[in-house]
Amino acid sequence: MAVFNGLFPVLPGKEAAAREFAKACMTKRAGEFNAQQAQADVVRETWTLAETPAGTVVMVWFDGDVEKAFADIGSDDTDFAKWFRGQVKDTTGFDLAAPDDSPPPEVILDWSA
Repeated sequence: MAVFNGLFPVLPGKEAAAREFAKACMTKRAGEFNAQQAQADVVRETWTLAETPAGTVVMVWFDGDVEKAFADIGSDDTDFAKWFRGQVKDTTGFDLAAPDDSPPPEVILDWSA
């Protein structure tokens, strides 16, 4: 397993939408979210909103198969995956179906007991 820890800018005025998106993943769409996570071999994930001088960001951390997770959510044709991609694009502007060629964030410390 590997970890992913990345920052995604929240578009101006979309902070409440980001919170609602996260809430939906843990409530009314929890079954679909859990199935997507299992399919992608993700065992834990956290999202955190943070205010920065450049604006609000959502910090996403997950433990799992990073490449598979992004490939699955970017190409899955289920209603949930389409909804999820739409929510990400609407709140951050990031298109999971057409990611850029930037390398993933570099993990420089990963400690556990």
